[in-house]
Amino acid sequence: MSAVKVQITPRSLDRIPGWFWITDQLLFEWFLSAKAEGEPRGDLLELGTYLGKSAVMVGSHLRSGETFTVCDLFESDAPEAANDAETSRSYSTLTREKFEQNYLGFHHTLPGIIHGPTAIVLDHVAAKSCRFVHVDASHLYIHVRQDVLSAREVLQDDGIVVFDDYRSEHTPGVAMAVWEAVANLGLAPICVSNHKLYATWGDAAPIQARLLRWLESRPDLWHTTDAFDGWQLVRVNERKKPAAPAPGGDPATLKKLSGELQRTTVELKKAVAESQAATQALRKVTSEISLAGPVVQRAVRWTRRITRGKSS
Repeated sequence: MSAVKVQITPRSLDRIPGWFWITDQLLFEWFLSAKAEGEPRGDLLELGTYLGKSAVMVGSHLRSGETFTVCDLFESDAPEAANDAETSRSYSTLTREKFEQNYLGFHHTLPGIIHGPTAIVLDHVAAKSCRFVHVDASHLYIHVRQDVLSAREVLQDDGIVVFDDYRSEHTPGVAMAVWEAVANLGLAPICVSNHKLYATWGDAAPIQARLLRWLESRPDLWHTTDAFDGWQLVRVNERKKPAAPAPGGDPATLKKLSGELQRTTVELKKAVAESQAATQALRKVTSEISLAGPVVQRAVRWTRRITRGKSS
């Protein structure tokens, strides 16, 4: 199967409901497009796809001759009560039709679709055929453990597997299954974001080295490397944008603003003084007019009497 290359941006992915954060979008982009010299091609697989937000990103990196497969229950009933309750509670709006509509909004053709539980994925995907597997299906330990084993079966030697919700407080079954695989099944962690763990059953060291070189060139991502029990683990997160500096934050500008404020204060005081003087003058004139009123009135009456006397 071949695919038309589509430019996927965070803004365009926002059209699709779901949980696929910027840090993971950038990491998916890197893992799906970066390749070591001589690395063979391989297929892509997503276990649990919801409404297609991450599937759209994965599908945009499908190379000629590769296939992309998604596996999900969609609106179908789960095979057991606990899984069915989980699906009904968290994914009640999920239907295959909505997934297909969302996916076809970005791509001309659909991926291969396994409509059913992820336990049947090995019936449809060949062993050692995949270079990238994204696991985001059930959160129940028994199912995640099976997804871990399925991912190991279908991945190529240096293939990448990504586990969602490896550390969320509401998904302890995922955490148990994933770290159990690290402890007992040879899964080698490469890096973690807040929401996903990226790992391989191959050699993580050269992949980490390439990843770190890339991260050094990304001012929008923060990263650090931690050691635990012989492992090196890269932690990655989106770098928070610095707050916009307050206007006039530098000393020179502050000095300029201070001078302008002092001049404005002087001018304001002068204006207040002139206003007070004008008010006093107005009061004086008003008082003089008030005092002169009776005198003027008496003079008018006296003048009228004299005028009448002369007329007589």
